[in-house]
Amino acid sequence: VSRLLVSPLIRTFKKVTGEHAYLQYLDSFRYPLAGEFSLRIDVLKDLRIPSDWGLEIGVLSEVYRNYSTNRLCQVEIADSYDHKHQDLSAEDASTGLSRMSLDISKALFKKLATYGAVFDPGTVRTVKAAYFRIALDLIESYANDALINGLSLDRHAEEQAVELFASNILKAGESFLESGEDSPFMPAWNRVTSVYSEVFADLLEAARADSADYGPVAPPGGGIGSRLPGPPRMASAG
Repeated sequence: VSRLLVSPLIRTFKKVTGEHAYLQYLDSFRYPLAGEFSLRIDVLKDLRIPSDWGLEIGVLSEVYRNYSTNRLCQVEIADSYDHKHQDLSAEDASTGLSRMSLDISKALFKKLATYGAVFDPGTVRTVKAAYFRIALDLIESYANDALINGLSLDRHAEEQAVELFASNILKAGESFLESGEDSPFMPAWNRVTSVYSEVFADLLEAARADSADYGPVAPPGGGIGSRLPGPPRMASAG
């Protein structure tokens, strides 16, 4: 999804809406859909995090909105990583990569709108058409890279994915235009604590109860922590 959707879609928005520092920022990440990130607690309190597959784009966008980019970095966290793969789900837009592409596209439309980009039905169709051309050109580049390195690339499967993503970009844009009242973010912790001041104490107590029932989750070196599956990139702020 990062290679066939996000990268060409960011380039598309640059072409259609013009260069913007926000798009340059997203494009600077080698793997913006990493799914793993480390944040200081004081940073986390201000973030309004999406509750769908727009999570990674949403978190990066919120950090960009609240902090200077010199407080972020991306790092390798493993020499190799076993990715959690999902089906394309071309027949079911509620699951798999189809659902993911819809949510990510919606997130980008919404974020760009907050920076002043104006979308109408014609613009949305232009985004879809421009994305399709750019993505096909990238597949050609990927195929050449694979050939030089002695690897194989299933161009048919790649183009099938791009065709689905292009269709979903159009659907995401139309959904954005039709549902301006959506609230896609979970409330920031600052808002939660304003109405539920004991939330952190209660969360700690719940964690202790789980630890008593199931045993602590402790990484090497001590401390309580957990590890979520995701690609080998991490964005951090603080």
